[in-house]
Amino acid sequence: MPKKNKKKWSQDVTEHSDAMHLKDGVFKSRSPKKIAGSLQHSAEESHRRKSSPFQSAMSMLNFYINRAGGQLSKSRRVTLEKTKDELRKDFGREPKH
Repeated sequence: MPKKNKKKWSQDVTEHSDAMHLKDGVFKSRSPKKIAGSLQHSAEESHRRKSSPFQSAMSMLNFYINRAGGQLSKSRRVTLEKTKDELRKDFGREPKH
């Protein structure tokens, strides 16, 4: 009996979030500004989110970082951490760093 290619639940959440529709490959970009812009756009366009656009975008980014965990390279983690500051700027908030 062949095994089905079962996705991890976290990948399914990222791809089919009930709160936001994400652009394919959004987290693969090397540009924190592009990732933040895409997350901001998705959060602002969503009509099903339960919190503010900023909170939704930041939550999705944190979810991705936390689920990828140790599989993220150091440079990838740095890019995604910089994305948090870009998101804060995009939403008119002070960067933490």
